[in-house]
Amino acid sequence: MTKLGFIGVGNMGGAIIRGINGNLGNTAVFAYDQNPEKLKDLTICGATAANSISELAEKCDFILLAVKPQQLDGVLAEIKAVGNEKLTLISICAGISAEYIRERTFKNAKVVLVMPNTPMMLGEGASAISKGEGVSEEEFAFAKKIIGSCGITEVIPMDKMKEIIAINGSSPAFIYLFAKSVVTYAEKAGIDKDVALRLFAQSLIGSAKMMTSGKMTIDELITQVSSPGGTTLAGLEELYSGKMSECVIKACEACTKRAYELGEEKK
Repeated sequence: MTKLGFIGVGNMGGAIIRGINGNLGNTAVFAYDQNPEKLKDLTICGATAANSISELAEKCDFILLAVKPQQLDGVLAEIKAVGNEKLTLISICAGISAEYIRERTFKNAKVVLVMPNTPMMLGEGASAISKGEGVSEEEFAFAKKIIGSCGITEVIPMDKMKEIIAINGSSPAFIYLFAKSVVTYAEKAGIDKDVALRLFAQSLIGSAKMMTSGKMTIDELITQVSSPGGTTLAGLEELYSGKMSECVIKACEACTKRAYELGEEKK
């Protein structure tokens, strides 16, 4: 039987535990959080509460690290103290490198890095995942299955884990800001904000499906909506004149810059 432990069961850790409920076959799931109240509801998802980080590190084959970066050093120190070098460590801590984890645990620690996003809480996550040195294909497949229980996963090179943050980790906030602006316009125009939000949200869902269908490029999809001399082109001209594309790229670059800064601060 494979033994999987979670350290941290906040929004993301809890979402993954709920997602994998009964979907990992012959696997025992354990969880620890410094706030015992967070563990109470997890038993209905098939997880067993652990008494300590050391307990998990000693008996588990895989540990998913779902703690805040400022808590990570203490967690890694406790894992190192147990000395279970066979562990595969799956980290969803933004901006934390595999090297950082190895330096604080074991020289040859097996590390899988994941950049998830908050839609995981609805089972609609989009997670980037990367395989570290020493991780077998079988171990990596299991890690992908864990993360994929709450949405889709895409494998990327480990040296791009900071760059990917803007694309799937932070981008929901960018989308929400765009939605907020559209709803603000709707209210200004005398349209019920709840009606506007439902219509816009469904438009996002439909547009996403159009993009992922593979039938058209993004440029072709823009053209499909844009009748010559029509309303869409009038709106697009404002977005182009406001340099929306350049602004979005700068926002992504700012995310990446901050990710590297956070990595340096944790050294």
